[in-house]
Amino acid sequence: MLKKTPNPIDKHVGSRVRMRRMMLSMSQEKLGDALDLTFQQVQKYEKGTNRIGASRLQQISQILQVPVSFFFEGSPESGGEFSESASPSYVSDFLATSDGLALTKAFMRIDDPKLRRRIVDLVQQISGENGG
Repeated sequence: MLKKTPNPIDKHVGSRVRMRRMMLSMSQEKLGDALDLTFQQVQKYEKGTNRIGASRLQQISQILQVPVSFFFEGSPESGGEFSESASPSYVSDFLATSDGLALTKAFMRIDDPKLRRRIVDLVQQISGENGG
């Protein structure tokens, strides 16, 4: 094996750290400062390249104002409580992008349910998916 690939759970936890950080409009540098780390180390955590230790994950959960369990919700190969209520991985992947987060935030600010439904229908038509 030439290059070690990140563990799927480490990648998932990292993507959840990124998603939550972005939800709070916090930069990698700001999170790094709060953890006394460089932003490059935060990048490695978020990509799953470097595993986040238990005490560090506890620290991150406090800074990002979520319980530690938040980082494992919908994780691959997890059993019990997480997998039953988990969103499909593409939802987490989408929300971990800046476009996904911006679109979700903007969409949730639309109060009119009929208008929201029309937007969903429009996006489904554009993507070639049949609405339903």
